[in-house]
Formats: sequence, C-alpha cells, structure tokens
Amino acid sequence: MSESVRAMRRETTANLESAVHSNRALSRAGLLERLFTLAFSGLVYPQIWEDPIVDMAALEIGPNDHIVAIASGSCNVLSYLTANPASISAVDLNAAHVALGRLKLCAAQHLPDHAAFFAFFGRATSRANVAAYDRDVQPHLDSLSRAYWNARGVSGRRRIDGFSGNFYRRGLLGRFIGAGHLLARLYGCDPRAMLQADSLTAQRSLYDRHLAPVLDKSFVRWLIRQPASLYGLGIPPAQYSALSNDLPGGIAAVLRQRLERLACGFDIKTNYFAWQAFGRRYDQAPDASLPPYLQRENFAAIRDRSDRVTFRQQSMTAFLETKPARSVDCYVLLDAQDWMTDAQLTALWTEITRTAKPGARVIFRTAADERCLPGRVPASILDAWTYDEERSRSLGARDRSSIYGAFHLYTLATVG
Repeated sequence: MSESVRAMRRETTANLESAVHSNRALSRAGLLERLFTLAFSGLVYPQIWEDPIVDMAALEIGPNDHIVAIASGSCNVLSYLTANPASISAVDLNAAHVALGRLKLCAAQHLPDHAAFFAFFGRATSRANVAAYDRDVQPHLDSLSRAYWNARGVSGRRRIDGFSGNFYRRGLLGRFIGAGHLLARLYGCDPRAMLQADSLTAQRSLYDRHLAPVLDKSFVRWLIRQPASLYGLGIPPAQYSALSNDLPGGIAAVLRQRLERLACGFDIKTNYFAWQAFGRRYDQAPDASLPPYLQRENFAAIRDRSDRVTFRQQSMTAFLETKPARSVDCYVLLDAQDWMTDAQLTALWTEITRTAKPGARVIFRTAADERCLPGRVPASILDAWTYDEERSRSLGARDRSSIYGAFHLYTLATVG
C-alpha cells in the first residue's frame, strides 16, 4: 500500500473519530464507537441508499443553484446533474467514497459512450472494465484517486479489479447484504426469489415465504440485538439507539417494518434498491429501473455537466466554514445528523444558516421517525427555517430505498 493511500486512510479514521467518538474508550459505548470507526474506514457504500428522485423533487433544483451534498456512493451527486444545477460540492469523511465519486466523474468524461459507462457501473462484472480503466480513465484520474484504485489488497489484485467481479458485492454494505443472503439460504429461504414477482400480490407472497421467516429465527433475533451486527448498514451506535426506540417491538420490529416496505411497498420492476437488496445487482432489462445517472437518456447531460462537480474529503461543517455567506442554495445531509452530538448539530446549522441564500432548501433523513433538531439546535437558529412536515411526509413515502424512518425538508425564509 502506497504512502498516499495510507494517508487517505489515516484522514478517514481521524474524520470518523471526530464525528462518532463521544464516550470513553474503555466504556461499552466507547468500544462500540471504535469498532464502528474501524468498520467504516474503508469503502462502505458501493451504491447510495437515498432516492435521488425524491431528493430532486424536494430541492426543486434551478439552473443557478449551488448544491452542497454528502457524497457517499455518489449516485445522488451524479444524478443531480440531470436537474442542471450550476455547481455541486460533494464532501465525505471517507476517502474511499471520494475516490469512487471521482472515478465516476472521470469515467463519464472519458469512456467512449454510454454502453461502456453502463458496463462499468451498471453491470460492474467484466474484465473489459479494468482494461477500459487502464486505457481511458486512469490517465485522466487525479493522483490520490488513482493511488486508491491501483492499490493492491492481500490477494495481490488492484481495487479496480472489483469492477470485473460485481463491484456491488464489495464494500461494507455489499458484504452485509451478502451475509444476509447466506443466512437466509441456511434457513431454506432465498431473497433472490423476490425478483420473480410480477405483481405486488406476488411480492407479498414471496416476502412471506423467503424473507419474513428469517426474522423470526431466534439466532437472527439475537444477532440484530447486537449493535455491531448492523454496522454493515452504516448504523453507528447512536443511530442504533434511536432505531431501537422507534417502535414498541424494538430493533427487530423496526427492521421487519423496513424490510417489508422494501419488499412489498413498491413494484419491484420500478425499484432498483430492491434489486440491489435481493439480487445484489441492477436489473439488466431494456426498461430496467436505474439511478438517473445510469440511464441512457441522461448520459450526454452527465458528461457535459460533469465539470460542475467537485469532491472534498471533509466534513460538511468544515467545508461550509470556508464558504462565503449566502452562497449555497441546496444542502443534502443524508442521515449524517443521526451521528451528531448537540454541539456538532449546532455547529453545522450555524454554518448552514450563515451560508444559505434566502429560500435555500435543506434535506436529510433520520433512521427513526422523528425530528432530530428541535430541542437540540438553539431556537435562535432554527427559527430562521420553516419545516414542511406535510411535504416531508409525502416525499418520504415515495422514497424507494425504504430504510429510513423519515425524510425532512427545511426552507430558509426569503427576505421580506
């Protein structure tokens, strides 16, 4: 591993420690936080789990808008380009996510056509992708991202080789989903059967046969009561606690509710999140449901507008501290606030309020069905913002990823 890659990993760890650690190292809570930091220090999300269609409906992106977004797997960031914003600043604590976002941008710019781009990120299963990387992408990639993708693991293979063997089985989330499939098969169930459904009625029947029974097994119920077992979903200890209190039945009831909604709440033909969960891939049919950035009709726009996106390995708060007042129109916080202490939330919203233009929109999700800001962020800050509860509920109901408790939209009052 090169020194530049080691430096990226050290910065990731330092960022996560600052964001997650709030308890003594030798306490139970402190040990769980440090285990989470260790688990989260590499690639976590090969695909993001927030629905960009819902995001764009909430943000109402205009041609002059500057968006600041947490990057994660960058499916959201590239998809926002279809709405034609002026610029997007993507930030993430994790160097692997920044490297993935930059890889996607560089590939959009330099691969020959949509077919090559889709083979790379829509299928992600061919040795031809590695050859295309070496020939078309690597020469144009920034040095840090190039070092990340060229780094070799214990197998001796480069990280970029992941795109020759189903990249979506990689990362912490990919391995978590794989473990879930293995566990289901051990109990005689098969999540892949969900992909055979041709109606919502069939989806319900297949869910009852292949998914629900697994959650009733005593070992599985014990397993999901262990906070570390859900690190693969990107759920840190603080977020786990909020989830556990969201329904009377605790964490088991919450996970059953979310899994049932993912399996039965939307037509599976229109839900690429369900395909990733139950098939560990995207549908390959001509009319397949795909993230906007992978759709053929959007490729030209993604390529033409790709120079409007920049990536930084930094926290949202630290990034905003460098920006002028009244310079941002849209903020996408994903579920990051579930990780934060009251002091961190206040620091973030102080910078959001300072940098927001009149009419700016902020969207985020929470693991639990709750508003996480009132009582934690001073009223002197929140009073500048309007929370649209009805629209938030409506938009949240449309989120096909189905794993969050609530979607939230705040708007800054315009100058009267």
